[in-house]
Amino acid sequence: MATKIRLQRFGKKGKPFYHVVVADSRAPRDGKFIERLGSYNPNTNPATIEINFEKAVTWVLNGAEPTDTARAILSYKGVLYKKHLEGGVRKGALTPEQAEEKFAKWLEEKGNKISGKVDGLAAKKAENKKSALAAEAKKKEEKAAAIAAKNAPVAEETAETEEPQTEEPAAEETQAENNAE
Repeated sequence: MATKIRLQRFGKKGKPFYHVVVADSRAPRDGKFIERLGSYNPNTNPATIEINFEKAVTWVLNGAEPTDTARAILSYKGVLYKKHLEGGVRKGALTPEQAEEKFAKWLEEKGNKISGKVDGLAAKKAENKKSALAAEAKKKEEKAAAIAAKNAPVAEETAETEEPQTEEPAAEETQAENNAE
């Protein structure tokens, strides 16, 4: 029986959530499976992946073929690297201690890379929030200036309307003088 490690879709439309399962290759995508290895949630940033590491390594060593997406997930979690190191131990190229040391170093580097991404996302979010607040403050100042400008011309208009009234009689007198001539 050919077994595959693949994803089983759950969640509502537009919000997928997957279980990582071992299933017979002939079974439908969301159908019967042999064992559940973990879950994968692509809706979060970075994606949330929970895998039972020991079960996954056991299945991969026993010959279960992961699908493309499942392969990427297992690689991300280090299952395939662990399989690679186990193969080196079986061939005699590495001792089990060397393999564990290499795997621990790889896990540390991977953890640093993930925490760097999380920190970068948090910093970017804080920067976006700061710029949004600055833009909102600027907009608020512009509105306050527009309201002040709207209220201020009312006093100026009354002064301007009084001045033309004094000029109009002078203009009428000049017209009257011109008509008399």
